[in-house]
Amino acid sequence: MALPREDGRGPGELRPLLIERRVNCHAEGSALISLGRTRVHCTATVEEKVPPHLRGSGTGWVTAEYAMLPRATGGRSPRETSGVRGRSAEIQRLIGRSLRAVTVLPLLGERTIILDCDVLQADGGTRTAAISGAFVALTDALRGLWREEKIRVLPLRDFLGAVSVGRVGGQVLLDLAYAEDRDAEVDCNVVMTRGGALVEIQASGEEETFSRDDLDRFLDVAARGVALVGAEQERALGLTAEERGALHEMADRLRLP
Repeated sequence: MALPREDGRGPGELRPLLIERRVNCHAEGSALISLGRTRVHCTATVEEKVPPHLRGSGTGWVTAEYAMLPRATGGRSPRETSGVRGRSAEIQRLIGRSLRAVTVLPLLGERTIILDCDVLQADGGTRTAAISGAFVALTDALRGLWREEKIRVLPLRDFLGAVSVGRVGGQVLLDLAYAEDRDAEVDCNVVMTRGGALVEIQASGEEETFSRDDLDRFLDVAARGVALVGAEQERALGLTAEERGALHEMADRLRLP
């Protein structure tokens, strides 16, 4: 029998999820994602240049930066004024890798899109929320380039989402709040396309080992969570019929499942 969670959710339920786009009037793309009490502000900036190693290649680049505001958590954390700390550096690399996995970089041209993900309030799942929110900001930036005819297609392979899954008190739970993450025997973050293709799995036995069967269960639960995230992303983006057609055309061209 499933034990009740602190917030009353079932084992396979997300916290209340809301994505608001165009929350920054200056950025080429922006989104504010709220997942329970976790809130992350994501902006996309388009720069007409690429890193030195890509100059002259004709291909583009997508990268990310991640930070937590000083009072995003229960106590004040100093600003990272002397350089990005280890945890933040690891998370922003994850966000960048994930977004590049669904962006067809050669079709972007020699330009860079930078996603800035700032955690306003944290209650677990900040990295997964940042990925899901940053995808909306990235998509808005790309659709702007497409409308301005700076790119010929919408260079996205599929929708991208991320969720946390874990085993807490012997139960497999979706979307761990901080208290659940703290007490988890096994913790797993899953980045996945809406079509079910895996981008990254970060799984660790915090207090126990876990089996191959356990991992399969985590991925099944994560897939259902990513589907819910994808539905909210699509609602927030409000894609036109023409934009939907452009995305389907790209998916067909790449022969995705």
